[in-house]
Amino acid sequence: MPQLTVTWESWPLATVFAISRGSKTSAEVVVATIGGEGVTGRGECVPYARYGESVEGVVDTLRTLAPDIAAGMDREALQRALPAGAARNALDCALWDFEAKKTGAPVWKLAGLPEPGPVTTAFTLGLDSPDAMGRAARAESHRPLIKMKLAGEGDLERVAAVREAAPNSRLIVDANEGWAADMVGPFGAALAGLGVEMIEQPLPAGADGLLADLPHAVPFYADESCHDRASLESIAGKYDGVNIKLDKTGGLTEALALKREAEAAGLGIMVGCMVATSLAMAPGVLLAQDVAIVDLDGPLLLARDRDDGLVFAESELFPPCVAFWG
Repeated sequence: MPQLTVTWESWPLATVFAISRGSKTSAEVVVATIGGEGVTGRGECVPYARYGESVEGVVDTLRTLAPDIAAGMDREALQRALPAGAARNALDCALWDFEAKKTGAPVWKLAGLPEPGPVTTAFTLGLDSPDAMGRAARAESHRPLIKMKLAGEGDLERVAAVREAAPNSRLIVDANEGWAADMVGPFGAALAGLGVEMIEQPLPAGADGLLADLPHAVPFYADESCHDRASLESIAGKYDGVNIKLDKTGGLTEALALKREAEAAGLGIMVGCMVATSLAMAPGVLLAQDVAIVDLDGPLLLARDRDDGLVFAESELFPPCVAFWG
């Protein structure tokens, strides 16, 4: 019978990574592993305090489901057993991987998807002073797409410095709920002049109603305001697109359903990630096929990645080999 094991791992970052809510020096991840019938399936998640999650809490939650996995719990039952979030993500992705290994069919085929190809991912610059972000951008100016973390005061100077340092790169920005309401209009207009193509989550979730009535030249994408399909009603009319992350949706199963419904609603799609290893990114590559914006650079921000992890050719990210995941 299948056996579930749950582990907590810490992966050092290459440099300190800061956003509007704070900074970190390591990626704290939880890995769910399902073993049995001569095969092993794995899934990785990143618990996020912003959503009331902790590593310890996610580990405990997953371990309580070990008897259910042994009894044959499938992905459909998992959707009912756990809410959207990091814990369900790790186990959902482990179940996909386990089924793929057991049947010999890759996850993309099991999910009814086209065979995946490489995607071009953004490279993210953590929040810092304008001068420091300009220096970081100069070092990454060969990247076709740069994402900047912003926070409010000083953001226009930050973006101007990055634009000067990387004149040929496309730019997108993420405020992580860090702007005040009176910043959105003028900042958006200024960023349009600097060639910014997307503004992610400018206002706190739940306080973003004014976006519905605000003319804007740069599209707004929801991150913290959109977790799964249940979020689509509340963001209608406020945002032009959604950032789909497996840790928010609770795994690939719900992420694929959210992508379909968001596209049907006319929303642009971004596939994003937390800072994590290639194991967390692998399912996202399947999700990221043919979307407007891909942001799956988590492993590029680590001091080291997993052995035999995903292949990056600069900003080009290749699908996982089936031996690694899926």
